[in-house]
Amino acid sequence: MADSTPPPSDAADRGIWSSKLGFVLAASGSAIGLGNIVFFASNAYQFGGGAFYLPYFIALFVMGIPVMIAEFSIGTRTGRSFPMALRALVGKRGEFVGWWSLTSALFITMYYVALLGWALCMMVAALGGLMEPGATAPFEPFLEPTSGPNAQVYFFKILATWWPMLAVIAIWAMTLLALWKGTETIEKTVRVAVPLMWLFMIVLIVRGVTLPGGTDGVMYLFTPDLSGISKPDVWKGAFSQMFFSLSLGLGTMTAYASYLPKDSDQVNNSFMVSLLNCGFEYIAGIAIFSMLFAFSLNPAGSSISLSFFVIPQGISAFPFAVKAFGFAFFFLIVMAGVTSAISLVEGMASAIIDKTGARRATALACVAVPGVVGSLIATLPMIVDPGLGENGTVGLNFLDILDHWAFGYSLLTVGLIETILLGWVFGAANLRAFVNEHAALQLGAWFDVLLKFVIPAILATVIVWNLWIDLVDGPLYGSTYPLGAVDWFPVVIPLAWIVGTLAVATYFTSRDSAPEPAEPAVAQFEH
Repeated sequence: MADSTPPPSDAADRGIWSSKLGFVLAASGSAIGLGNIVFFASNAYQFGGGAFYLPYFIALFVMGIPVMIAEFSIGTRTGRSFPMALRALVGKRGEFVGWWSLTSALFITMYYVALLGWALCMMVAALGGLMEPGATAPFEPFLEPTSGPNAQVYFFKILATWWPMLAVIAIWAMTLLALWKGTETIEKTVRVAVPLMWLFMIVLIVRGVTLPGGTDGVMYLFTPDLSGISKPDVWKGAFSQMFFSLSLGLGTMTAYASYLPKDSDQVNNSFMVSLLNCGFEYIAGIAIFSMLFAFSLNPAGSSISLSFFVIPQGISAFPFAVKAFGFAFFFLIVMAGVTSAISLVEGMASAIIDKTGARRATALACVAVPGVVGSLIATLPMIVDPGLGENGTVGLNFLDILDHWAFGYSLLTVGLIETILLGWVFGAANLRAFVNEHAALQLGAWFDVLLKFVIPAILATVIVWNLWIDLVDGPLYGSTYPLGAVDWFPVVIPLAWIVGTLAVATYFTSRDSAPEPAEPAVAQFEH
């Protein structure tokens, strides 16, 4: 790095990336999470293996990369977090959308950390009896014990204890430690965590494809089924997965980009981060499908069942080193999840710093306190479904229902409003002109068409389709679950999410903003 004049203290407190590599690792670490490892493979199986890849590839270039260019660019153009960047470009309505997005992301972080807490417990258990091949045990302490695969038994046993609560506190502590000094500690963390994720995934690939029948799974994954491409569900799944996979609509990418120099090439950055993310998904698919076919396992079901039951069941059948491979798999989940959690918390913390002028420690506390409380609720071990007809415990039901609404709708809704505001109010041509000032690969008028027409139309279609399924074409999500004393969850949880996010967005948008610091002479990266 070649520095010009040193940045003033206020810019140093907010943070800047020391190198482009640090930014790319942080942004790709944000995008690569639990969903990349298992959700993509589950969707690929559900929609016909190779039939999913062409629509997914099209979704990457039609929607994924253009929206990422937009989110990166508004961060570097304004040097501000998501709500404050939108306010600078499109006014207070943009700021409101930004705060609603970040508060929804906080709700998502609550249960996401709970998932990581379970994974941490399973990682420790992998060094014990979890990965013993062929073992079965009763589902204690549930009312009607039955025999099942060892990984499934361990998961529900852990779920019904208080250990996951200690695990989520540990995950929160790791996350906050990585954020304590802003970009300085984030970079140090991702420089270790992201390469380790790739290394552990490559180890699992080598083990998977060398198993008898493992290459059959790879062939299934990459063999196009052209008949499946004609199904609307495949395209809906591909475009939804792309938005979720790249962490768009969460405000995290704008926060990270706000720590970059203004002359950063955001077309180049967007291609690198998007392709790293999708490349990781593809190799994760190879690792998982090779294992599924080698042991004739069925990945149908949720990401939780695939992560905690199916894949560990396959690893337990390995001919050697099952504990090491089991530990590696859950370590991979924890590392991928923590790098995503770091970005989710940083998005909100940076916005609080920008809006109020608060110190970083204060901003982190404002995020961590409600976040830890929500994570503890998501790990409550009280059993409400002893027959395991659905989720079993209070915590898992809370997680399931909140995930359906907060994750299923907030990202797509923010993406829809964001593209309309940037495309029509700020002006797609104005945004493109800023991007092209520093881009080696120039954006053409096609970018304007995508941002103003194509992407909003796709997102609106998916949102309306999902709402029709949830509110018209079937019972309210979760209302058929055996919930016992918490049978009010399906109504109260989505209402609490809607009211809570709107209240927080209204509060921050209506209060006065701290004075903006003078624009610093930001260090430039070497080209």
